[in-house]
Amino acid sequence: MKTVKYCIAAALMALVMSISGGVSALAAQEVINFGIISTESSQNLRSVWEPFLQDMEKKTGFKIRAFFANDYAGIVTGMQFNKVQLAWYGNKSAMEAVDRAGGEVFMQTVAAGGVGGYYSHLIAHVDSPLNNEKDLLANAGKLTFGNGDPNSTSGFLVPGYYVFSQNNVDPKRAFKRMLNAGHEANAMAVANKQVDAATSNSEALERLEITNPEKRKQIKVIWTSPLIPSDPLVWRKDLSDGTKAKLVAFFLDYGVNGPDAARELAILEDLQWSGFHVSDNDQLIPIRQLELFKDRNKVAGEANLDQAEKEAKLAVIDAQLAELAARQNQLARSK
Repeated sequence: MKTVKYCIAAALMALVMSISGGVSALAAQEVINFGIISTESSQNLRSVWEPFLQDMEKKTGFKIRAFFANDYAGIVTGMQFNKVQLAWYGNKSAMEAVDRAGGEVFMQTVAAGGVGGYYSHLIAHVDSPLNNEKDLLANAGKLTFGNGDPNSTSGFLVPGYYVFSQNNVDPKRAFKRMLNAGHEANAMAVANKQVDAATSNSEALERLEITNPEKRKQIKVIWTSPLIPSDPLVWRKDLSDGTKAKLVAFFLDYGVNGPDAARELAILEDLQWSGFHVSDNDQLIPIRQLELFKDRNKVAGEANLDQAEKEAKLAVIDAQLAELAARQNQLARSK
């Protein structure tokens, strides 16, 4: 009888050890919160991102959780406080993450068709008399304008520099009314004639062609920017080397190798990408230059600044621009 009891006890102990070992292994599984900027509604984003994140979880062995926020700043702040370890950003929000959230660019998306970037647009309703940026600026005092998220590259920074700063226009003062929203919200507001014009980008309009083609037909493009570098992926610099190596291997392999490559490419197409390639913080140099050019124009136009103070501020900005230009030249020589 004692032998039977000992056997039962031993079996129970083995079961407990097995369960506790499984719990420990589960607890030890590394969690990666993946930040996704709010270019459109979280529901729409979740539907196209979920298959990709599921594959990422399967292939890396990490627990991957999607992290959504109402605006771009929410993803940057999430990374700053380690609520986000990896994120898809636009270039401007990536710059914010690098400068104040311990982030580091490590990968760049490749747009569908292998295009090296995308374009910022100004859009209006097809029935609008506005046909270009000059029409927009000439009539600004009578118009409601949908500007982008302040941390958006294509929705805010690029049109802010090329359309407004270059023409010495402050959009906050120029328009009868100005609102800030994401690409999808701005496009819908234009299509529904809730605003007279708005910012958008080529990827957002291509996406709208899929999700709501009838609304896309109601929109025309009235201005197009120079090419903007494709979006970066940013991780927290303090991730372990082992974790970084697994992430790099996943992104470089996805849609390229293995029996699932065709299926993975289809998932990437839904995200409007064709793959990834290695990048770093130098990708952000053109965006930093745009920010500094905009700052320089603003300082140069401030009539209330003491001349000596103005010259000192301009000298600081010029030194930063020179440093970026030198870095660009160095990179060009190394290619």
